[in-house]
Amino acid sequence: MIVWLSVEGEERVEGLAELSDWLRLEPELRGLVSLADAVPGPRELGAVSDVLVVALGAGGTVSVLAASLKAFLSQPRRSDVRIVVSAPDGRQLEVDAKRVEDVEAVLRQVLGAAQ
Repeated sequence: MIVWLSVEGEERVEGLAELSDWLRLEPELRGLVSLADAVPGPRELGAVSDVLVVALGAGGTVSVLAASLKAFLSQPRRSDVRIVVSAPDGRQLEVDAKRVEDVEAVLRQVLGAAQ
Protein backbone atom coordinates (compact mmCIF):
# COMPACT_ATOMS: atom_id res chain seq x y z
CA MET A 1 0.00 0.00 0.00
CA ILE A 2 1.19 3.50 -0.81
CA VAL A 3 0.70 6.35 1.67
CA TRP A 4 1.54 10.00 1.26
CA LEU A 5 3.06 12.14 4.01
CA SER A 6 3.00 15.91 4.02
CA VAL A 7 4.26 18.36 6.60
CA GLU A 8 2.19 21.32 7.74
CA GLY A 9 3.53 24.30 9.64
CA GLU A 10 5.69 27.35 9.24
CA GLU A 11 8.68 25.46 7.84
CA ARG A 12 7.00 22.95 5.52
CA VAL A 13 9.87 22.48 3.06
CA GLU A 14 12.50 22.08 5.76
CA GLY A 15 10.18 19.84 7.76
CA LEU A 16 9.57 17.56 4.79
CA ALA A 17 13.32 17.30 4.12
CA GLU A 18 13.95 16.47 7.79
CA LEU A 19 11.17 13.87 7.80
CA SER A 20 12.52 12.32 4.61
CA ASP A 21 16.01 12.04 6.09
CA TRP A 22 14.58 10.69 9.37
CA LEU A 23 12.51 7.94 7.72
CA ARG A 24 15.35 6.90 5.43
CA LEU A 25 17.45 6.13 8.50
CA GLU A 26 14.98 3.40 9.49
CA PRO A 27 16.44 0.12 8.18
CA GLU A 28 12.95 -1.36 7.61
CA LEU A 29 11.90 1.66 5.53
CA ARG A 30 15.04 1.96 3.39
CA GLY A 31 14.13 2.07 -0.26
CA LEU A 32 10.44 2.56 0.56
CA VAL A 33 10.49 6.36 1.01
CA SER A 34 10.75 8.85 -1.84
CA LEU A 35 9.83 12.42 -2.67
CA ALA A 36 6.90 12.74 -5.04
CA ASP A 37 7.60 14.52 -8.28
CA ALA A 38 6.28 18.06 -8.09
CA VAL A 39 4.70 19.59 -11.16
CA PRO A 40 5.86 23.14 -11.89
CA GLY A 41 3.12 25.72 -12.21
CA PRO A 42 2.74 28.12 -15.08
CA ARG A 43 5.75 30.40 -15.44
CA GLU A 44 7.81 28.27 -13.02
CA LEU A 45 11.09 26.65 -13.97
CA GLY A 46 10.76 24.00 -11.30
CA ALA A 47 8.77 23.03 -8.26
CA VAL A 48 9.58 21.86 -4.76
CA SER A 49 8.10 18.53 -3.79
CA ASP A 50 5.63 18.77 -0.94
CA VAL A 51 4.83 15.09 -0.41
CA LEU A 52 6.72 11.97 0.63
CA VAL A 53 5.59 8.64 -0.80
CA VAL A 54 5.96 5.60 1.45
CA ALA A 55 5.38 2.08 0.14
CA LEU A 56 4.14 -0.01 3.07
CA GLY A 57 4.39 -3.73 2.62
CA ALA A 58 3.45 -6.73 4.66
CA GLY A 59 4.99 -7.24 8.03
CA GLY A 60 5.77 -4.54 10.52
CA THR A 61 6.27 -1.55 8.26
CA VAL A 62 3.17 0.22 9.64
CA SER A 63 4.54 -0.21 13.17
CA VAL A 64 7.95 1.07 12.10
CA LEU A 65 6.40 4.08 10.34
CA ALA A 66 4.22 4.89 13.37
CA ALA A 67 7.12 4.61 15.83
CA SER A 68 9.32 6.71 13.58
CA LEU A 69 6.68 9.44 13.18
CA LYS A 70 6.18 9.52 16.95
CA ALA A 71 9.93 9.83 17.57
CA PHE A 72 10.28 12.49 14.86
CA LEU A 73 7.51 14.61 16.36
CA SER A 74 8.99 14.23 19.84
CA GLN A 75 12.20 15.99 18.79
CA PRO A 76 12.59 19.59 19.99
CA ARG A 77 12.04 22.13 17.21
CA ARG A 78 11.58 25.86 16.76
CA SER A 79 8.02 25.76 15.46
CA ASP A 80 4.99 23.48 15.55
CA VAL A 81 4.93 20.72 12.96
CA ARG A 82 2.01 18.56 11.90
CA ILE A 83 2.27 15.49 9.65
CA VAL A 84 -0.65 14.54 7.43
CA VAL A 85 -0.80 10.87 6.38
CA SER A 86 -3.04 10.25 3.36
CA ALA A 87 -4.31 6.77 2.46
CA PRO A 88 -5.19 5.63 -1.09
CA ASP A 89 -8.93 6.03 -0.44
CA GLY A 90 -8.48 9.69 0.55
CA ARG A 91 -8.73 9.21 4.31
CA GLN A 92 -6.29 11.33 6.25
CA LEU A 93 -4.66 11.26 9.65
CA GLU A 94 -3.10 14.36 11.17
CA VAL A 95 -0.47 13.88 13.86
CA ASP A 96 1.32 16.60 15.78
CA ALA A 97 3.64 16.76 18.76
CA LYS A 98 0.70 17.37 21.08
CA ARG A 99 -1.10 14.17 20.08
CA VAL A 100 1.48 11.43 19.63
CA GLU A 101 0.26 9.00 22.28
CA ASP A 102 -1.03 6.13 20.13
CA VAL A 103 -0.03 6.94 16.56
CA GLU A 104 0.15 3.28 15.57
CA ALA A 105 -3.43 2.43 16.54
CA VAL A 106 -4.87 5.41 14.69
CA LEU A 107 -2.60 4.84 11.69
CA ARG A 108 -3.67 1.19 11.49
CA GLN A 109 -7.31 2.25 11.68
CA VAL A 110 -6.93 4.72 8.81
CA LEU A 111 -4.85 2.39 6.66
CA GLY A 112 -6.97 -0.66 7.47
CA ALA A 113 -10.06 1.11 6.19
CA ALA A 114 -8.22 1.94 2.97
CA GLN A 115 -7.43 -1.69 2.18
